[in-house]
Amino acid sequence: MRLTTLLAALFALFAAPALAAPVDTGHIQAELVAQEAAVPGGTVYVALRQNIDKGWHTYWRNPGDSGQPPQITWTLPAGWKTGDFVWPTPSRQPIGPLMNYGYSGDILLPTPIEVPITAKPGETVRIGAAVTILVCADICVPEDAVLTLDLPVTAGPPRPDPVWGPRIAKVLAAAPKLAGLTATFQVAGPKLTLAVAGTPLEGADFAGAWFFPFSGTAIEHAKPQAIERGPRGLTLTLPAGFDFTQAKAPATLAGVLALPGGAYEISATAGPPPKGAAGLGPPPGAAGGKALGLPAALLFALLGGLILNLMPCVFPVLSMKAAALAGHAHETRAARHQGLAYLAGVLATFLALAGAVIALKAAGAAIGWGFQLQSPAAVAALAGVMLLVAMNLSGVFQVGGALQGVGGGLADGKEGLAGSFMTGVLAVVVAAPCTAPFMGPAMGFALTQGAAVSLLIFAALGLGLALPFVALSFAPPLLRLMPRPGAWMETLRNVLAFPMYGTAAWLVWVLAQQTAPAGLALGLAAAVVAAFGAWLFGHAQRRETAPVTRGLAALAILAAAGLIYGLTLVPPPTPVAGAGKASSAAQLSSEPWSPERVAALRAEGRPILVNFTAAWCVTCQVNEQVALSTATVARALQSSGAVYLKADWTNRDAAIARALAEHGRAGVPLYLVYGSDGSPPVILPQLLTEGLVAEALAKAAVPPIGG
Repeated sequence: MRLTTLLAALFALFAAPALAAPVDTGHIQAELVAQEAAVPGGTVYVALRQNIDKGWHTYWRNPGDSGQPPQITWTLPAGWKTGDFVWPTPSRQPIGPLMNYGYSGDILLPTPIEVPITAKPGETVRIGAAVTILVCADICVPEDAVLTLDLPVTAGPPRPDPVWGPRIAKVLAAAPKLAGLTATFQVAGPKLTLAVAGTPLEGADFAGAWFFPFSGTAIEHAKPQAIERGPRGLTLTLPAGFDFTQAKAPATLAGVLALPGGAYEISATAGPPPKGAAGLGPPPGAAGGKALGLPAALLFALLGGLILNLMPCVFPVLSMKAAALAGHAHETRAARHQGLAYLAGVLATFLALAGAVIALKAAGAAIGWGFQLQSPAAVAALAGVMLLVAMNLSGVFQVGGALQGVGGGLADGKEGLAGSFMTGVLAVVVAAPCTAPFMGPAMGFALTQGAAVSLLIFAALGLGLALPFVALSFAPPLLRLMPRPGAWMETLRNVLAFPMYGTAAWLVWVLAQQTAPAGLALGLAAAVVAAFGAWLFGHAQRRETAPVTRGLAALAILAAAGLIYGLTLVPPPTPVAGAGKASSAAQLSSEPWSPERVAALRAEGRPILVNFTAAWCVTCQVNEQVALSTATVARALQSSGAVYLKADWTNRDAAIARALAEHGRAGVPLYLVYGSDGSPPVILPQLLTEGLVAEALAKAAVPPIGG
C-alpha cells in the first residue's frame, strides 16, 4: 500500500507542470502557473500570477477612471489556442477624486488554453508569454516580463497541480458568471437606473452592492451607487457616464454586480425594471438576521417607543408631564382626558414628522430620523423653545388660557387639554435626537415602504412613547397614590426648570458643532433676545401694564426668530482636511468615514469599526463616553489592527444617509464591525459596552481560512 502511494505521488510530481522561477519586475513577482497537465483535445487553465508589493495595485479589465489592465502576448505550439483572462471580481481603488478598479496582494488571472487533439501524451510543451503590467501606488510604473511554463501532456485524466490546482479552481469558482438574472436599465438625464432580479438574488445581502461596468465610460465611477432592495433583486441608481449622455445610448449595459455573497456577470437591456427588483425593506442582518415584515416592524416600533421613555433626551419633558398629571390624580375623568390629549399630541407630531421625511425622500432627498436637527436654524429654534419653557417653569412669565400646562399650571395642579397636547408635541420634538433599541430596524423598514405602511409604523412608535402615561391616566388606584395638589407643586415646578435649561444648553453645544462661529453668535443672540421678550411678557403680566409692553415682548420674539433665520445664511464650518480626531479619555484616534475608505481598507484585509454618529444624538454621545472612548477599546483596536472610522451625520450628508439605508436604518447610532475575512459587517447593538466592542474587534481580526 505504501509503495502504491509513493508511486502515485511520483507520477503526479513528474506529470505536474514545471515552473520557471518567478520574474521580479520591480513591484511584482510574476509567473505562469497551471491548474493541471494538458490532455489532448481538452482545455487547461494557465494563470498569470501577480504577487504585488504591499501598497501597490494592478488593474481589472475596466481600470476605472485611470490605469490599464495587464497586456499579455502568448507564444504557443502550433494548434494550441488561448482565450481571454477569467477576471476575478475587482476591488475599488480610490485615488484622490478618482475611482479605479483592480487588485492588490497575490492575484491569479486564469486563461483557458485549448489543447489540440494532435498533442502527444508524454511530451512537454513550452508555454511562453510576454506581459506588460501597469502597477501603481502614489505613482504608476509599467513593468514587463517574459514568462515561460513547461506543461506536460498526459493521456488520462490529469491530476490537479498540488499547489496551484486548488487555488486556480477556487478563482474559477468565485469568478463572476451569468446566472440567469434579468437586468434592465433606464436613463433619465444624469441618472441611470440598473434593475436586476432573479432567483439567485432572493434573500441576498445587498449591503455594499456595487456595479462594475465593462465600459470605462458607462458611469462616473467615483460617485456613490444608491441601492433599493426588492424581494428578488435590487435597483441601483448610477451616475450616467459619457456613453449614456450622448444622443444615441448603447443598447446594452454589461458588467459585474458584486455582492457580499458573490458576484454575477450581467448584460442589461433598456426597459422597465423586472418584477421583484425593488420595493422591499432592510437587508438580511438588519434585524436579527432577517428582513422585517410588517407585524415585526410594528412590534419593534411599539417596543422602541416604550424604551424611548427611558432615554435621557426625553426625560425632562416626561418628568414635567408626570408632575402635571399629579394635579389630576384624584379626578379620574379629567386624568383620562389629559392622557388622551397627550396621546393625540404625540401621535400628531410623529405622523407630521414621518410625513415630512416621506415627502422629502420622495423628492430625492437623502434624509432620515432626526433630519430636522441637521439644520442649525432648527436646533437654535428648539433651544429657544426649551429656554422659554424653562423660564416659564421658573416663574418668569405664565402661559395662560388653554395652553396652561406647557410648563405652567403646575402651581395649582391643573393642566389644560391643549397643554397636555402641546406637552406631547414637545416630547416628540425632544425625542428626535434619540434612537432607542428596536427603533432603528423599524424606522429603516418604514422608510422603504409605501406611505400608508410608513405612517402606520410611525404611529406605533408614537403609541409606544405615549403608552405609559395613557395607561397611568386610566389607572385610578395608581393615581390615588400620588399626593394631592398643593404648595409643594410650585417648588417642583421650579426644580423642573433646570433640566429644561440643561436641554437648552446641550442644544447650544450641538449648534456649536454644526455651524461656524458667526452662526453660534447668532444663536446665542437669539436666545438673549427671546429671554428678554419673555421677561417683558412676565413683567406685563405682573404689573398689568399697557399693551405696549406686551407689544415689545412680541417684537423681541420676532427679532429672535429673525436672528435664527439668519443662521440659514451662514455657511457650514470648514473641516480641517485630513485631521483625525481623538477622544480625551483614551486618545482613540479616528478617521473620517467614506465608502471609498471602507473599500480601500477591506481590500487591504484590515478590520474596521465604523461609528455612524451625530452631535445631536444623545444615545451616540452616551455610547461614545461609556463604551468607545475607553482604554479597553483602544487596546482592542491596536491588538486587532482595526481602523476606527467616524461617519458624522450632525449636518446632512447624502452618502451617510444612503449607507444607513443600506443597513436598514433611518437614523443614528449605527455601529458596524468589518472583519478581515471580507465577510459582511456585523451590526452591533445601539446600546454599547466596552466589552461588547472589544469582543467584536477580536473576532474581526481572525484571519481568513487559508490566509
